[in-house]
This record gives sequence, C-alpha cells and structure tokens, in this order.
Amino acid sequence: MKINNLEKFRAVVASGKTAYGMVITMFDPSMTEMAADAGMDFVWIDMEHSPMTITDVQNMLMAVKGTDCAAFVRVPWCVNYLLKPILDLGPAGVIIPMVNNAEIARKAVSACKYPVHGGERGFATRRQNCYNAIPIPEYVAMSEHDPMVIVQIEHKEAVENIDEILAVPGIDSVCIGPYDLSTSYGKPGQFDDPEIANAIDTVRAKTKAAGVMLGGFCGNQSFWTNRPMDWKALCDDLGWMSAKLREMLSDYRRNE
Repeated sequence: MKINNLEKFRAVVASGKTAYGMVITMFDPSMTEMAADAGMDFVWIDMEHSPMTITDVQNMLMAVKGTDCAAFVRVPWCVNYLLKPILDLGPAGVIIPMVNNAEIARKAVSACKYPVHGGERGFATRRQNCYNAIPIPEYVAMSEHDPMVIVQIEHKEAVENIDEILAVPGIDSVCIGPYDLSTSYGKPGQFDDPEIANAIDTVRAKTKAAGVMLGGFCGNQSFWTNRPMDWKALCDDLGWMSAKLREMLSDYRRNE
C-alpha cells in the first residue's frame, strides 16, 4: 500500500537487486527518518530487543511516509494480541521471531490474515487503510498480501524443520537471525564454524528453492558478501553509532 511503501520494496527485489536496510532500536523517530533519507530500502523497527512502545512504533512508521523506505516491525513473540495492534498501524511487514516449526508458522500467518483470507485477524480500520481513504472492499483485497508475513529462522530446531515451515501457505519471506541461530548450536557468533555456515546456507538454499523471499540480519560483512539475499539488514543503529564513535576516538588518540 502507498502508506507503507511495500510496493517500492517489492520493486527493488523484483528487479534483481538486493534491498538494504537498518535495524532501529532507538525510539527517536529521527533515526528512522535519517535512515530513509540516506537511501535505505527498508527499516527494521525492533520491538523484541528494545524499550520501544507501540506509540514509538507509530512515530517510526510516520517518519518514513513520503520516502521510498518501507518499514518492517519485529514483534516480541508470535501471539495474536501483540500482532493485532501492530498490524493496524499499517507496516510494510511484520517479522515474527523464533518460528521453529510449521505450527508456529501457521499461527503467525493466521494472526496476520483476516478471516476472508483464512486467518483470525480482528478487523478495524485506522492507519492501515489511510484513515478510511481506501474503501474497505479495496483495502480487504489488498490485505491478502499486505503487510508481508516474515518468519524468522533463528534456532537449530527451525533449520531441522525448514521444509515444513516453507510449505506453510501465506509466508512472504524468511528472515535469518544468525546470532540466535549460532547460539542455539552453542557457538554464538562463530559464523565461520562449518556447522553454523552449513545451517545458514541450508536455510538460504531451501528458501530460494521454495520461491520464498529471503532476508536477514547481515552485519558481518565478510561472511555475507558472497551469500546473496533478497534483502539484508546491514547494521543496527546503536551498533553502528558505537562502532563509528570508537573508530573516531581511536583515530584522534592515535594522531595526538
């Protein structure tokens, strides 16, 4: 929908290019606005690992309106009452963490779809249909594929069940969470370990073979450079800022 720039994001992916984005954990909407103005194709607004409230999320979504940047929201867990109010804000996609099996995947899809599309989402109109500027029949038709349902694969159990997860109808994209994934194998952040690399590459290969859009958090550039994805979150705001501050301070101290 026009309100969330999803069509622009999908156009980038459809062109064969990688869509690039940034994870937002700070609750100042100027950070999101800055990422959009810098040319990011999407922002990943994170409610799982941040002190962000739903009011903060709404401000973030409003900050990208009028730009070419789509906004995804990662919810804390796959439960209906957490997803419902976020969906009503009209994000371009929702990222649902720890989808470890097909049952959770089905619950995620069902929570994001109205009954007319086979789900259990409660119906209300607010921001998601441009404050009723989009007629309800038109909006309901659009809602079958908007917002995107993005399931996060971030546990060895999910890797073992990836075929069954990918077979669930209504999943629009897979999101690889490499840090939780590597931690579930007892090897946190050890991406060059053959077991971790193989797990990630297995998910990548099977997702692409299933014709499902593929993305994830790709902050470790050396690992991800030769691993194509449809969309890549390059960094998170705090990590990026702290790294740049340390780098700048080190340069100044070295040149004293």
